Amino acid sequence: MRTFAFSNRLNNPKAELVMLLLASLACVLVLTASMSHDGGAQPAILDVGSILFVGLAAASVLAALGIALTAMNATRKANARKTAEVQDLRRRLSSAEALIKAEPQVLIYWEQGKGLHVMAQTLTGIAGLPTNQQELLRFGFWLEQKSAADLKTALDALFADGRAFNMILRTAAGAHVEADGRAAGSRAVLRLRDVAGYKRDLGTILDHHKAIARDIRSSRALLNALPNPVWLRDTAGRLTWVNTAYVQAVEAKSEAEVVGSQIELMESRQRKSIDKAHKAGKVYRERVPLIVGGDRKSHQVIAMPLADATANVAIDVAALETAQGELDRLVAAYDRTLNRVATAVAIFNADRRLTFFNDAYQKLWQFDRAWLESKPEDGAIIDRLRDLGRLPEVVNYRDWKNKLQACYSGTAEYEDSWHLPDGRIINATAERMPDGGVTYLFADETERLALESRYVGLTRVQGETLNSLNEGVAVFATNGKLQLFNLAFASIWKLSVRQLADGPHISEFIRDARVLFDDGQTWDDVLTSVTSLSEEREQLEGQMVRPDASVIEYAATPLPDGATLLTFADVTDAKRYERALVERNEALIAADRLKNQFIGHVSYELRTPLTNIIGFSELLASPFIGELLPKQREYLDDIAVSSKTLLAIIDDILDLATIDAGALELKLVSIDVRDLIDTTVEALRERIVRAGLTLDIAIANDVSTFMADEDRVRQIFYNLISNAVGFSKQDGVVMLGCWREPGEIVFSVEDQGVGIPVEQQRRVFERFESRSQGSTHRGAGLGLSIVKSLVSLHNGRVSLESEPGKGTRVTVRLPERGHGRAELEAPQSISHDPSVDRLSG
Repeated sequence: MRTFAFSNRLNNPKAELVMLLLASLACVLVLTASMSHDGGAQPAILDVGSILFVGLAAASVLAALGIALTAMNATRKANARKTAEVQDLRRRLSSAEALIKAEPQVLIYWEQGKGLHVMAQTLTGIAGLPTNQQELLRFGFWLEQKSAADLKTALDALFADGRAFNMILRTAAGAHVEADGRAAGSRAVLRLRDVAGYKRDLGTILDHHKAIARDIRSSRALLNALPNPVWLRDTAGRLTWVNTAYVQAVEAKSEAEVVGSQIELMESRQRKSIDKAHKAGKVYRERVPLIVGGDRKSHQVIAMPLADATANVAIDVAALETAQGELDRLVAAYDRTLNRVATAVAIFNADRRLTFFNDAYQKLWQFDRAWLESKPEDGAIIDRLRDLGRLPEVVNYRDWKNKLQACYSGTAEYEDSWHLPDGRIINATAERMPDGGVTYLFADETERLALESRYVGLTRVQGETLNSLNEGVAVFATNGKLQLFNLAFASIWKLSVRQLADGPHISEFIRDARVLFDDGQTWDDVLTSVTSLSEEREQLEGQMVRPDASVIEYAATPLPDGATLLTFADVTDAKRYERALVERNEALIAADRLKNQFIGHVSYELRTPLTNIIGFSELLASPFIGELLPKQREYLDDIAVSSKTLLAIIDDILDLATIDAGALELKLVSIDVRDLIDTTVEALRERIVRAGLTLDIAIANDVSTFMADEDRVRQIFYNLISNAVGFSKQDGVVMLGCWREPGEIVFSVEDQGVGIPVEQQRRVFERFESRSQGSTHRGAGLGLSIVKSLVSLHNGRVSLESEPGKGTRVTVRLPERGHGRAELEAPQSISHDPSVDRLSG
């Protein structure tokens, strides 16, 4: 306190002098007042005291004046000295400010209880460094996140412990600044300066180091997360790092154990293969078996040589191989499926190269398969199709081609119908695939469109046909509603076309139709047939006799699609005609039966006297009767020939009557073809010789025997050869052939006679159909009719070919094993020469 008062006196001498003077004056005034107040009670004593008091007051004043003068001199000297100190301090402050501002920096100080303050900010040109002081103090906004965190940690240590620091910070814009923190008493100073020279390089190196360290940490973390073993080797081939999958693969405890013990995953010869590939300057890529976790699996090993190390990875491809095999099987199945479809398919990749085509594509465009397998470009295929004339005619080929190939560059699909010059209609579709390729589909629509056209035409014809029918037709769908009908249906049941066009239900139709025919049971059957849901529906047929005497025949037929077809036919007139025809047919049958009986009776009656005539003629010709004159013998020969001819006719009539009556039964035996022909020819030898004909017989080597009725087959040959002889010209040739066809024996008799006109060939096998055709032959017209009947009994076939003036050929085909209506007999064993026989007579 004394020091503080002294200092005040030294600092305020004028005030102290004034106070002394005031105190002296106060004393004088007090004394004067006392004297005037008492009025002279003790005057001597008061005067002496007053004088003493005044003297003391004057002395005090003089002393005060002296002191005041002394203080004033001291004050003057002190003020002069302080003024000099202030001027010196100002000069130093100016110098310090000049020094601070001379260097580009940001100076921030901190005083306890007052926070951070910016003292100087002369640093400019740093990317990302704010110029505003408030923004400058918000380090987290303009510094990189890591740098801001490091600066905060360093400042906390500076404020708490006065720990100095120096670091390089990175702004969010990528620039660098040097941060230097120092403590000065109770203050802390942060200086931010530009990084130059080696420090800038050091900052860049630090950034790179941080980035590399970050990349290494992230890469190793990523590699440790992989399920595939990854490892690094140095130039000496030693393991330097492995990931977690490698540790698990070799069943080790840690990475340190693997690296320390050099636990290998690959065998020595496999490592030698890697070294060999690296010495050749190649990256090793091979699929090798590795033992991983105790299991031997296939792995794809990739070993890449680096500057001072080797990076290795083993990828488990066992599942991939399984998936690839499955994929190959699926692709093969897919290809086989596409090769079976009728639509032509071609797939092109993003490079517009053909990668797949099916058989339908190759057949559609008639390309050489080897050329297609060479994977030509899309444009080359289109150009070749144009050169071969297998593309539609277009005005601008270039624009048309660009439009077709626009799918490669866009997502729009292409679809068009191509009318090719050869008349085909191809539906072409192009669609872009996710990989940038294009799939083409070509469907030959020629047949489908033709079928559709025919279908439409047939539908129209069907409609017109149905409407032209006299029979009423109606189709009821599975729901029981009328789906299709014709005009006759509406006419028969007296219903309007408009009413039926609305598709009434079957029950509604029955309700309206019962006005004309009211039979509940019949209509119930019709209703059940239409609405029945049973799997096996049966056809319903019947007849309705309406009260107006009209007869309606009806039928309900189930259709494959579940619908029902109802037909109604007005058969009133037909029934009348039917009754008349039945009566007439019965009369004709009776007349025919009577005729057959009459013919049979007459034949039997004629046979007896004819037999007598033949017998007596033979008796007269006998030498026992005596010699006959030449004329008599000639007449007798004519009688014999005519009698035998008449007898043959009677026998033919009897045979036909027996066949018509169904009483003729065949006796099937094994027949030798050569013996059959020889006996038949022998019976006709005299006629053949008398006509001057040549009989040419040709029998195939493989023909021997067959099953048939020998007598009836000989009768067939006899009639055919007789006809051929009768219609042949003098000195002509009759050809008889026999050969084998599958399951049949074929005989043919051919002459070179007058032939038969085309219009008469249909009736040659009818009974009593006989025409001389200008020849001398005249018969009863029963020969070919009997031939046809006997061949039919054997279940065979007979045909005739003839041309007027060139001759006639009759071909008979008989079953080799005999399938006629017959009584079988035991076959006979007959041997013959297998060579071809040719006989002339």
